[in-house]
Amino acid sequence: MKKVAVIGSGTMGNGIAHVFAQNGFQVSLIDISEEALNKALATISRNLDRIVAKGNLTEEQKEQTLSHIATYTDMRQGVQEADLIVEAATENVDLKLKIFKDLDAFAKPEAILASNTSSISITKIASVTSRPDKVIGMHFMNPVPVMKLVEIIQGYSTSDEVTSQIMDVSLQLGKVPTECNDYPGFVANRILMPMINEAIYSLYEGVAGVEEIDTIMKLGMAHPMGPLQLADFIGLDVCLSILNVLHDGFGNPKYAPCPLLVNMVQAGHKGVKTGQGFYTWTPGSKELVVADRFKKK
Repeated sequence: MKKVAVIGSGTMGNGIAHVFAQNGFQVSLIDISEEALNKALATISRNLDRIVAKGNLTEEQKEQTLSHIATYTDMRQGVQEADLIVEAATENVDLKLKIFKDLDAFAKPEAILASNTSSISITKIASVTSRPDKVIGMHFMNPVPVMKLVEIIQGYSTSDEVTSQIMDVSLQLGKVPTECNDYPGFVANRILMPMINEAIYSLYEGVAGVEEIDTIMKLGMAHPMGPLQLADFIGLDVCLSILNVLHDGFGNPKYAPCPLLVNMVQAGHKGVKTGQGFYTWTPGSKELVVADRFKKK
């Protein structure tokens, strides 16, 4: 398994393409936009520069990594030779189902189809293909080149052989693959998102401010970043989408998204990606600045 296609060149997609290419795989990076692909290659190059600066990669290895990545705007062309295809598109169930129908039609019969979904049912995704035994969840963590975990999700029909292959591939990437079954939110987000939602409720109900909530969780619970900062980093729209999947999947009111989160997403305040969330994010700045709306009067 040496030829990999990655669908989507955003934050997760370019990170996934990066780690496969750096570990010797031939990567086809696919997106509908040439501009998005060029931006992704620039991001990968910058991230490789950081590794070079730390002495963990040579300039030659950087160039070799970049040479392993080819870009395509035509999905059929990009996936036709791939042994493994990793979908990393927006967390939207209708979009993912459409992509997997197309992948099933375009990819060679023996190819494994993986989704980087953080919450959507692998069994549901597999149901639109003619190869449900070869469909699996491969949930990378952000930032992909740094984070070690890959959450491996077995759908109802995923074969043990395919699971074993994906566990092995993840190890080849220097990751720690951890297997779980296909239930809403899997493990990572089933536990993480209620915590983030509760932090937002604590802010919404006036229990404490943004900095106070994050400081308590960082210093008291040894979290590397507070839940509100993390929500901004993940994307508030993504958090809302995952909470809706949990709420719909379990029918339990404890997963209902906080009204403040809903309002922020509707207003276009989605965190780092838009520059506004619980914090104000300025490109290039590492200073944490609470958003004006949440500053104490």
